[in-house]
Amino acid sequence: MRATGKGRLTFFGLQVYDVVLWTPPGFRASAVDAQPFVLDLQYAREFSAADIARRSLDEMRRHGPIDAATAQGWQSRLATLLPDVKRGDRIAGLHRPGQGATFFHNGRPLGDIADPAFARLFFSIWLGEATSEPVLRQQLLTGATP
Repeated sequence: MRATGKGRLTFFGLQVYDVVLWTPPGFRASAVDAQPFVLDLQYAREFSAADIARRSLDEMRRHGPIDAATAQGWQSRLATLLPDVKRGDRIAGLHRPGQGATFFHNGRPLGDIADPAFARLFFSIWLGEATSEPVLRQQLLTGATP
């Protein structure tokens, strides 16, 4: 895999995290859901796992409807799977097309969420057309084939 693009998320001028998109050769921006890739976030501040899970679900809802029971299950799974993070910590998500997502903390495996619908909506936070951060999306997809 190669670094296809990178960017920084800021909120009211405060750095939240840096993110790098790692993709295999031939990665196409127009077919994100059908390809493996890794999004690697390095945090610039502390966040609880519960806050990360809650914000993730809020952002995922921008990309498609999620019924209440499914949203609660996904948020709960994220909150138990992900650790609290501190400055310098990294969380990486591996997109496994048609299977789901695998997560890592500072290079160590955390576990999977084996649900393709979850993976599609989760990674759309950064790579979907309805992202709340279109400039960051463009930075991440800079080196991808259209």
